[in-house]
Amino acid sequence: MSLKSKLKVERLWVLLFSVFYAVAGGAEALLLVFSNFTLPHVAFLAVLSLTTAYGLFRTRRWSVWLATILFIPATTFGATTLYVSVTQQTFYPSLEAFLFHLLLMIYLIMTVAAFVYVVAKRRDFQ
Repeated sequence: MSLKSKLKVERLWVLLFSVFYAVAGGAEALLLVFSNFTLPHVAFLAVLSLTTAYGLFRTRRWSVWLATILFIPATTFGATTLYVSVTQQTFYPSLEAFLFHLLLMIYLIMTVAAFVYVVAKRRDFQ
């Protein structure tokens, strides 16, 4: 029995983007814990990402709105963080910094791809 049939997922891309939002929300929640809850904007992004992941997985109509709303702050957060990090450290001062920059670029690409896909397929959501 395949994973697709076990999860009862009809669209593989929706599963991919819901997993992306769940991982991003979990990483943002972890960042919030490590910062001693001093970053309220990260808490906002974490809650919105986890809620969007659930809505996409269940193919709810409101998840299209959440993905649209989440696009602007997530892109701003990712691009600003990447810009500041690169300008203060250069792109590849160490392996850790390089991996951090690479993950931020993947985050930004996935955020844009998820937004474009969800908006393009908005009629498929219940």
